[in-house]
Amino acid sequence: MSLTVCLSGSNLPPVVGGHLWVYLNWALGLRALGCQVIWLEVVDRSVAPGVTRERAAALRSQLEGFGLAQSLALEPKVEGYLDLDAAAEADLVLDLGYCAETEMVRRFRKSALVDIDPGLTQCWISEGQMAVAPHDVYFTIGETVGTPAARFPDCGLRWHYTPPPIFIPAWSVAPVPAEAPYTTVSSWWGNWVLRGGESYSNEKRSAFLDYVELPSRICPRLELAIALGEVEEERRFLERHGWIVRDALEVSATADQYRAYIRKSRGEFSCAKPSCTRLATAWISDRTVCYLATGKPAVVQHTGPSRFLPDAEGLFRFHNVDEAAAALEAVEADYERHARAARALAEEHFDAEKVLTRVLERVAP
Repeated sequence: MSLTVCLSGSNLPPVVGGHLWVYLNWALGLRALGCQVIWLEVVDRSVAPGVTRERAAALRSQLEGFGLAQSLALEPKVEGYLDLDAAAEADLVLDLGYCAETEMVRRFRKSALVDIDPGLTQCWISEGQMAVAPHDVYFTIGETVGTPAARFPDCGLRWHYTPPPIFIPAWSVAPVPAEAPYTTVSSWWGNWVLRGGESYSNEKRSAFLDYVELPSRICPRLELAIALGEVEEERRFLERHGWIVRDALEVSATADQYRAYIRKSRGEFSCAKPSCTRLATAWISDRTVCYLATGKPAVVQHTGPSRFLPDAEGLFRFHNVDEAAAALEAVEADYERHARAARALAEEHFDAEKVLTRVLERVAP
């Protein structure tokens, strides 16, 4: 394809590996399809110029290894980088950051918003907590968004489902020793969600507390790479219950570190934020897809009925601690089969070149 596509993101700050890979998988997939990619970041105007330049330099440094350093554009303009005028020459803008203002979006020939927080995005819009600029097309990575199965409004918009893409060539299969732990990389603390007058904690911590006894019930080791800050009491609490605790920044400060950490894991075990289970969007984490692509079985919390996600073949989706323990035992009982199934699932449903071909067919001018 000979299109120029602008990816509008939200990486200033933070420039950390897991968040960055969300956008990298889109960018690398588009480039593999023959598109020219411009990576546009909207700068927080309240941040001091010197801090912005430092953050932009850190992002450009990470993009260098993927051949995207010279594609970085900043709005408002920062000397030494592409600007909005250059970005707006693109045939299409894919807005994954939701921060592009209406006048900016109108600069592009064609625009699409990509919802990577399904359910929450629609709740934020309907509750007046977030305003998004009008776009030509709206995509979401939640299967139930905009369908009768949704437990939340569609905001009067037509949502098109797309799986989160992964650039398969960047995520090769990586065998690991049997003693390697099942891991995940995640935030730990978080915000409260307000919906219809009801509020609830949406921290990962809240979800994991129901599973805190799990390490004592299984043989495989479980490791959490999480951002605890200075709360050592929390680390000690988890370690007393058998969890291995790592600092998320230590293992995923860069895109390369994040990928290396996943590749040396035996698989993934993770809970979902409470909003994911309450809203039942059939969301799957872009992180989980990275595990699958490297041939790592994933045991993750069920987030709603899916048309294609398996519950017990390479990817296991559990509802409670008993199901989680049984899933990990099932994986270990036939690990190689589930490892192959994990990779096959990524290749069939999440391969960026397949996924993004469909996206471009729907939206491109």
